[in-house]
Amino acid sequence: MDCIAFLQRQLPNFNLRWAGYRKVRRTVCKRLRRRLRELGLEGLEAYAALLDQDPAEHQVFEAYCRIPISRFYRDRKVFDTIARDVLPELAQRAGVRGDERVNCWSVGCASGEEPYSLRIAWSQFAERANPRMQFSILATDAEPTMLERAARACYGKGSLKDLPPGVLEEAFLVENSSFCLRDELKEGVRFRLQDIRREKPGECADLILCRNLAFTYFDETLQADVMARLDEHLRSGGFLVIGGHERLPARPEKFERFDKSLPIFRKQG
Repeated sequence: MDCIAFLQRQLPNFNLRWAGYRKVRRTVCKRLRRRLRELGLEGLEAYAALLDQDPAEHQVFEAYCRIPISRFYRDRKVFDTIARDVLPELAQRAGVRGDERVNCWSVGCASGEEPYSLRIAWSQFAERANPRMQFSILATDAEPTMLERAARACYGKGSLKDLPPGVLEEAFLVENSSFCLRDELKEGVRFRLQDIRREKPGECADLILCRNLAFTYFDETLQADVMARLDEHLRSGGFLVIGGHERLPARPEKFERFDKSLPIFRKQG
């Protein structure tokens, strides 16, 4: 059995969709070949039999199917709009409500580039206009090694290529050939081991980023479950941001595009 046939057969068993894996199949297949060597198995037929027999291997396979591709300000126009328009509006709304904090949730944060990008965006625009307003970011991911990297907050130059001009010098320090985020820009960012398929944060958010994860790799049933969970935890008037090539599985009237050209949605109500 070749790897493509194996994935097409196995992914639906885990509520994952083959269409989302076409472009990254080589990464997953490389991991599977390494796993076969570790287990001493001759081929993917044998590994398929193992998955049928051993539920403990399910977690290993699911981990191999996670694609933690990230970088700072990935989809630059999205982050420019968040910084310029979304965050200042959320700060203003919070003030009108009498709240002292804007809450954000970064789902599938990988090694921290996305939540730290939010923190940088806040420092550039909303924080200067609302110095008394607190900014809290909950960043969740299902992969412990990614969260360990996120906590270190040190990156190679390739992760920083999309940053706006001047931000690299302002926000990072060079340490041992890595670029490490300044301590003040880590404030308010919390990391938590959490799988969006099975858990939820337990707190409401003004802004949720769920990009290039649920609506790319999950099947229709799981997408609907995740969408309901995001809806439940997003405050009315808040914003939901998804990936540029993604679509909401169901978009009731209460979710409308904030910008016709960008995957940013406002929750009405």
